[in-house]
Amino acid sequence: MDEFFTLARIFWTLAVPSNFLLFLCVLGLALVATGTRRIGYVVVLAGVLGQVVAGLSPFAVYITLPLEERFPPYVPDGQPVDGIILLGGAESPAIALRRRVPSVNDAAERIIVFAALARQYPQAQLVFTGTSGGFGDGDPTSTLPARMLLQDVGVDIARVRFESRARNTAENALYTRRMVNPAPGSRWLLVTSAFHMPRAVGAFRAVDFPVTAVPVDYRTVGPEAALGIFSRVAAGEDLTDLSSKEWVGLVVYYLTGRTNALFPAP
Repeated sequence: MDEFFTLARIFWTLAVPSNFLLFLCVLGLALVATGTRRIGYVVVLAGVLGQVVAGLSPFAVYITLPLEERFPPYVPDGQPVDGIILLGGAESPAIALRRRVPSVNDAAERIIVFAALARQYPQAQLVFTGTSGGFGDGDPTSTLPARMLLQDVGVDIARVRFESRARNTAENALYTRRMVNPAPGSRWLLVTSAFHMPRAVGAFRAVDFPVTAVPVDYRTVGPEAALGIFSRVAAGEDLTDLSSKEWVGLVVYYLTGRTNALFPAP
């Protein structure tokens, strides 16, 4: 998986919409400055219009809604739960490790819901699977920010098993399955952001680990917001970047066998 991980990181750094549109503007200005004015103006215009669409229009909401609406909210049904898995991503590792204080980002709802489920199902196994974020093997210290957060919100750390090798969603699924070796017919809950849930569930199914989705951290209020516009370009572009990554990830995971369906469903 090393080549896949490295290429994916490099590709997305270059292709993320906000970076790509800025690159178009810079490229266009460079073309104008070097005398290729007509083409340069067209490229600049494309970059500017692209930023307007990605940053101000409802485009970001339109591409996010199908992701977030794919799996319904989790509703307790009285059935026993054998385990609860939390995908990393809610913590801010650089701040937490440097300042030695718990630090969260805008996906903090993952931690809150995981803690609530841990109290609701006191007999369930608890698993945190994070992402090392690097190009080498996972570093055990990468789970320290999550440990700090979970402890602060009242989770008994002794109950939690921490998986620190995974660098992406496919590895989250693979290494978690190897670690817990789920029994046939057991019921495991998967907690992650709603926009990320289709790819996450698909990755777990691909390694023969069926899970029950617990989508959280919604970024849209629902279909009724599809006609709204953003008041800040940065806010719209951030959501465009986030959801574009998921759509690209769904296609790539399907083509490379990391999911068994192009758009996994309940």
